[in-house]
Amino acid sequence: MQFKIDTKEKILIFRLEEAALDAKMAAELEKEVLGIPELTGLNLVLDLHSLQSADARALEAIFTVYQHRYDHGLSAAVTGLNKVLTAELSELHPEMLNIVPTESEAIDMVMMEDLERELDLGDE
Repeated sequence: MQFKIDTKEKILIFRLEEAALDAKMAAELEKEVLGIPELTGLNLVLDLHSLQSADARALEAIFTVYQHRYDHGLSAAVTGLNKVLTAELSELHPEMLNIVPTESEAIDMVMMEDLERELDLGDE
């Protein structure tokens, strides 16, 4: 599987460079993303602009990676997903709210959530 990673303050950007994602690659996606040592303590942006097709298992893997960040008190966003895959993913997981068209919107969204968490902790 081809991908690039980039880190910015409080965010790791994972850029998938594959046109199709099947069940075998879905397991690899989960392993690769969740196994990145630099991901610890960082929010995640999944940039899927090159992805043109994905099977049901692949969509589950995307959600698993996304949800993993929330399970650890962090944020995630998916960007660059085409309209068909966005609709399929939204139908499977309507609770997945952070699907945005551009990387800059994804970064803004996770940074906003991070700020909200910090403010909530400050109120306690």
